[in-house]
Amino acid sequence: MTARQNSIPETMRASVLVEKGVIALQKRPVPTPAPDEVLIKVACVGVCGSDVHYYKEGRIGDFIVDAPLVLGHEVSGRIVAVGRDVSESRIGERVAIEPQRPCRTCPQCMAGRYNLCPEMKFYATPPIDGAFQDYVTIQSPFAHKVPDSLSDEEAALLEPLSVGIWACQKAQIGPGSRVLIAGAGPIGIITAQAARGYGASEIIMSDLLEDRRKRALTLGATHVIDPSKESVSDLGVDAFIDCSGATPAIKSGITAVRGAGHVILVGMGADEVPLPLPIIQVRELTVTGTFRYTGTWPIATQMVAQGKVDLNALVTAKFDLDHVQDALEATFDPTSLKPVVYL
Repeated sequence: MTARQNSIPETMRASVLVEKGVIALQKRPVPTPAPDEVLIKVACVGVCGSDVHYYKEGRIGDFIVDAPLVLGHEVSGRIVAVGRDVSESRIGERVAIEPQRPCRTCPQCMAGRYNLCPEMKFYATPPIDGAFQDYVTIQSPFAHKVPDSLSDEEAALLEPLSVGIWACQKAQIGPGSRVLIAGAGPIGIITAQAARGYGASEIIMSDLLEDRRKRALTLGATHVIDPSKESVSDLGVDAFIDCSGATPAIKSGITAVRGAGHVILVGMGADEVPLPLPIIQVRELTVTGTFRYTGTWPIATQMVAQGKVDLNALVTAKFDLDHVQDALEATFDPTSLKPVVYL
């Protein structure tokens, strides 16, 4: 049996990727939460680069859109119904959604690495629908309660902030750390804010675009570099976090790291990248990738609530559900950081 508010309709609006480059508004049944799930009335959804890839290319690596798909996985909203195994006291809570459903029983999940669960079901990753629709369901533990001090936009953007937090954790960023971040796009800026939240004393960002470099200085960076004119090889930073996916940025960034430092690969680029192995070996660098996140929402919530991170400043355009396609197209403006869709 499901406990729910009386105002929930039987049908809802859904903005659907019906084919590559084409978004259509459809009417769909409102989902019913499973016993361990909650039903959430969506308030706000951020547009992510992965949404844009699916929209423009129809795929990301091995994930191929071969059927209509609802995009969007950066989500905030309010719980309006709960499954039979979830306390009715949760109805009415404002929440930020951690948009994934691991099996929670495989060896990776049992080891606390649920982001690596081979059975993972993730919003807006084929064939799992995302959140550009009026209502969504998620397992109760992955609907994180947020304080009223957080706006709907901030609650939705805890998801990309979690990407930055996970990268900073991998890089062992702490008070006094010096970090180089390549790429001053949305994830690079958010990672810079996360590094600031962890107490980094120097946050150096590199980007080819002057406008992005200028903006980075207002949103977390302490220094900026034009990689076409300046070398980073003598920086001797504690960590290099690549958020660009650009092969030249990765190769040069590795040379900027001091002995026993960390190299974190966040950006998606070429399938194969040549690496300066002598530097990695002689300096005993730790090189690792990142894949989503684990256990980051409480940290993200506190960073924002305490004023260590300014997510509202990242919102550069606002749209409604009738204009999701415009929101996706807005990301091609080089001055864009984070378009958001309100429901």
